[in-house]
Amino acid sequence: MWMTLIFDGVAGLFLAMTIAMLMNLRWVRRLPPLGAITAAGPQVRCSVVIAARDEESRIEQTVRRLLGQRGVELELIIVDDRSADRTSEILRRLAREESRVHAIRVDALPEGWLGKCHACHLGASAATGDWILFTDADCWLRPDVILRALSAAELDGADHVTMIPGPLLTSAPARAWYLLFLTGLLGWCAGVNRDRPKSFVGIGAFNLVRATAYRQCGGYEALRLTVVDDVKLGLLLRRAGKRTRSFLGADDVECHWGATVGSLNKIMEKNYFAAVDYRVPVVLAGGVLCAVIVGLLALGFMSGTVAGLVAGFSPLSLILPALLVARRVGWSWPCALLMPFMFPAFLYAVFNSTFVTLRQGGVRWRETFYPLDVLRAGNVR
Repeated sequence: MWMTLIFDGVAGLFLAMTIAMLMNLRWVRRLPPLGAITAAGPQVRCSVVIAARDEESRIEQTVRRLLGQRGVELELIIVDDRSADRTSEILRRLAREESRVHAIRVDALPEGWLGKCHACHLGASAATGDWILFTDADCWLRPDVILRALSAAELDGADHVTMIPGPLLTSAPARAWYLLFLTGLLGWCAGVNRDRPKSFVGIGAFNLVRATAYRQCGGYEALRLTVVDDVKLGLLLRRAGKRTRSFLGADDVECHWGATVGSLNKIMEKNYFAAVDYRVPVVLAGGVLCAVIVGLLALGFMSGTVAGLVAGFSPLSLILPALLVARRVGWSWPCALLMPFMFPAFLYAVFNSTFVTLRQGGVRWRETFYPLDVLRAGNVR
């Protein structure tokens, strides 16, 4: 009898996860087209800030695409964070050709700063726009995205608009991994869209912030030693009483990340341990819980009982929200069928991030090493 209750509990857990994802999906959608919202108008000035390091292969294309944004008065501030390649040369040429492009060169990183955070701080300090968009050198935006985001912000009275990017993935396993990543963010995004008091979120590919709100919350000066700076910017804005709106970026915000499950895990290597504020007990507790659940799923199959088989197959219920998310971002359905099987890869990414950070005694990011005790002391929680 007690095993039946345990199996029922496991099945109930995955059913509850599925229902929560489906409910959250009601509040997480694509950015509306201009026809569905009132345009913010060309009088709005937006400063786009990019922290770039060794981006000679794509920075020019990224800048030229940004210059094609329609309906907004734009300035581009690209901070070259100690690049050793031709990034500086390309940016200087672009700045000579186009008055809206401003290049800032960083030759030495001040003590007590992460390189990206320092670059974003310099860019935001030089910004003259009513809004500041923080984006990445490997992100390409559709020509009307900034105007649509500004319009959505004005419609809802928001000070912050963030979008989850759509990486250019072609393999079904990589898309399944990303669907699991997306469904994991649904609760965060739904929370801010419902104006829940303690909810916050921020995505580095597209963090659009009202300039006054950015300065009131402390901005990157408060985030100087925060690895997951994009998320914590959302936290600072929430603490300052600002309103956030979050959308699925899909092809509105394309990110040129890795194309395989392995490369996606590698990209997240510095992030996941930082996301739990470098707390080893949290990772260990999560690992034990996951091991117990996996063991119970296997035991359910071996039991031959109805309750055991229901528990064993219960993770497949997650395919339903994965199908809906895949459809919403424009992907075909087969990748959603693989989503529940990506949990081991996702868990590996979390444990690998923890192991690598502890083994190194810190984080290596943009060719600079930051000791773990320094990161813990300067982390925003």
